[in-house]
Amino acid sequence: MPTPSPSTDPMLRTALQTYRSALHTFASSQSNFQILKSLRSSPLPPPKTLYILDSSFNPPTLAHLRIAKTALLSDPIAAPTPRRLLLLLATQNADKAPKPAAFEQRLVMMEIFASSLISETEQKVEGLGIDIGVTKLPYFADKAKSIEQSELYPVSTQQVHLLGYDTLTRLLSTKYYPPTHTLQPLHPLLEKHRLLVTYRADDDWGTRGEQDEYLKDIEVGKRDGDGAEKEWVSEGRIRMVEGRKEGEEIISSTRVREAAKKGDRDALERLVTKGVGDWVLGESLYLDD
Repeated sequence: MPTPSPSTDPMLRTALQTYRSALHTFASSQSNFQILKSLRSSPLPPPKTLYILDSSFNPPTLAHLRIAKTALLSDPIAAPTPRRLLLLLATQNADKAPKPAAFEQRLVMMEIFASSLISETEQKVEGLGIDIGVTKLPYFADKAKSIEQSELYPVSTQQVHLLGYDTLTRLLSTKYYPPTHTLQPLHPLLEKHRLLVTYRADDDWGTRGEQDEYLKDIEVGKRDGDGAEKEWVSEGRIRMVEGRKEGEEIISSTRVREAAKKGDRDALERLVTKGVGDWVLGESLYLDD
């Protein structure tokens, strides 16, 4: 019997309705963070390390997959086990107004993406669990604090936030921290938790050496006046890891949406997992983007 495509899979059709209802309940609740789905939830021990991939997932791409796999398979610091991955969707964002696809569509694609990630790593990462969560908070430090205070994970769990170099520069930009416009709000986060940052190999963000220099400036105290701490770099709380290599195809959500609008399945196969691509085309997503 043939396997149904994601867009016709009755379980995913049901999941779409379930996510829509869950989002409505979440929006009217007092909670700022909630887990809507756990994959491999039977039953997993509480994590000591929680990798967090926070994105608009509009849609999830192979770049997201690379970031997650790099963390799970090549973390430069030996992370305590058990480990868990949280895919986190912000239903509010400091910079981006909501656009297609609808949040429930993104959550279904996150679930499809998570299933692919488990399949690709299960031989190397024993007992990996993936949680799909939502937050109402737009700012990074507030999200981390709400996860820690939610009691959904042990208070001793170390968060390892996965982000690209471009996101790091926004995170460490003082303009996002009024009224004092210093990095003081990040101190509680980086006293306990870590950032794994992937290099951006394109002209917009400079060379790999220039990206290393950005962190070196923090380590030698050049950003002390902004409220940065040298120890963030010297003690490995912010670490750079391999991203897209020179010459590899640039992957972005914008390129995925352009390919979807054209119905270009070949382009989608180079940008997203097969399951996500099938869902995008089956649901006719991004045609009006």
